[in-house]
Amino acid sequence: CKAIATRDLPMQWQPGTLRALSALARSSVANGVARSSASPAAASRALSSVSGVDKFVAPCSKQVHSTAARQGGPVPHRDEDDGLPQRVPITFQKAAPTARTEANTRMLEDSFGRFHDYLRISLTEKCNLRCKYCMPEEGVPLSPSDTQLTTPEIVKLATFFVEQGVTKIRLTGGEPTVRPDITELMAQIGALKSKGLKSIGITTNGIALHKQLPALMEGGLDGINMSLDTLHEKKFTFITRRNGFKHAKKSLDAALAAKEDAGSPLKTLKINCVVMRGLNEEEVADFVGLTEHASLDVRFIEYMPFDGNQWKDSKFVSYAEMLDSIKERFPTIERTPDMDKPNDTSKAWKVPGFKGKVGFITSMSNHFCGTCNRLRITADGNIKVCLFGSEEVSLRDMLRSGATDEELATVAHAAVWQKHFAHGGKGGMHG
Repeated sequence: CKAIATRDLPMQWQPGTLRALSALARSSVANGVARSSASPAAASRALSSVSGVDKFVAPCSKQVHSTAARQGGPVPHRDEDDGLPQRVPITFQKAAPTARTEANTRMLEDSFGRFHDYLRISLTEKCNLRCKYCMPEEGVPLSPSDTQLTTPEIVKLATFFVEQGVTKIRLTGGEPTVRPDITELMAQIGALKSKGLKSIGITTNGIALHKQLPALMEGGLDGINMSLDTLHEKKFTFITRRNGFKHAKKSLDAALAAKEDAGSPLKTLKINCVVMRGLNEEEVADFVGLTEHASLDVRFIEYMPFDGNQWKDSKFVSYAEMLDSIKERFPTIERTPDMDKPNDTSKAWKVPGFKGKVGFITSMSNHFCGTCNRLRITADGNIKVCLFGSEEVSLRDMLRSGATDEELATVAHAAVWQKHFAHGGKGGMHG
């Protein structure tokens, strides 16, 4: 196989992957890299010959971490086998220098030609809710504070990725608004709009948003995805295991008012609703009703399995079933593919005459991986190229070891290049 170098840099790495979950070796013709089974010990031996890189590889661990707390979403709310996959390190081996090609120079392009211009950054593992589908009631163990990205490190990575071609950044968690310096951080990232960043969004449960919204918008916030799975206060408390419906409602009202203000920087407002049988599937039509007089996008998300959420197939409600339920009340609802953007995760529908629209995120029944343009940075600084994948590499450790932008670019490209076509290489997730 022909080795593909990522760039003409002092050190060049050819991407490879440890597949401890598989007993069979697999070869990848797309990037000329052998992907084979290996034990952690074998991986350690292989890495020992590569000076310095072992510091940057996320440690292989049997501990399964909560996606909601670590991965920056779309945690099922926002925006799989046996819960979350175990963390598997991305490893890199030296490759002989090769001639620069157009593909080599696009640091955020994968082997399927997908360019990744959308970055989701998790600001914290902490959350002020305990949603049943997101994490166990007792919460998840939090990492030591010194393992989390600092504000300067977040700004540094955001700047680096914007320079590589990222045009959209979304701040996630956990719950990003619990970070004490969220408004200052927003302003620093907002300054990147002068360097090519076009949009800054936030994914939030809304509990504290109403207090921070003016300052966040002043800092550059132009898009809000708010998680809301029910319109009933008692059910909200049951789902989230916390009181807070009144605060969430206050935040939604404040965001709607800002969205309707012609002078407001807020361009998009979306409600993300995870639909679960026996819990809120009868409310889908009520959510659609919100779009009659409000310029918002209500998105229904198929319930996905994550570690600790006690996922059962019997709780799953498909896109088709939701749509049938909506048509009983709004029979004129129609598909509006012209509203779909090239990299949208949702399929757009609209009731004629309504101000807002409806979307369906069909992660389980009809994936949208073919146009994926998303990368994630976890709260502890790992780059994650697929929500459902297990490979991670620590950019935090690279920063703290004094890595140059060229070295960051090499490792980022290697991680992106080995991205699977769909669902982290796990095949179909449902059906």
